[in-house]
Amino acid sequence: IPGYGDSPPVETVVTAQGRRTFLGHVLQELGLQRPVLVSPSMSGRFALPFLLAHGDQLAGFVPIAPVGTKDYNAEQYQGVQTPTLILYGDRDTRLAPQALQNLQHLPKHRVAVLPGAGHACYLDKPEDFHRALLGFLRQLK
Repeated sequence: IPGYGDSPPVETVVTAQGRRTFLGHVLQELGLQRPVLVSPSMSGRFALPFLLAHGDQLAGFVPIAPVGTKDYNAEQYQGVQTPTLILYGDRDTRLAPQALQNLQHLPKHRVAVLPGAGHACYLDKPEDFHRALLGFLRQLK
């Protein structure tokens, strides 16, 4: 993610609109048509603005305790028709409950909780994570 870790700061991603545009350019450059967007943690700052503005360009959305869910209201989430798998570890007691509280307003969502997993549930329980993710992907058209 630009501006995090060892990456240089990118001025164009300071705003939600800038991050949405950036992610749109990435998907376009990669030539992806109707991808499934998997969004763990900090990537929520990019994925959520994109989902709310361009969810129809996604085949599916998999938020994994993303940040930024409280920046949007129930009505905004209710307008998104993208199939969504809300995925998190039951040991993530800070970010996951907040994300679930907000994301549950997405009309086409289901929830998968990984027992014994923390915030990085895909690292803590990779087999359970992949089982849930593949099950969701199989149900998409």
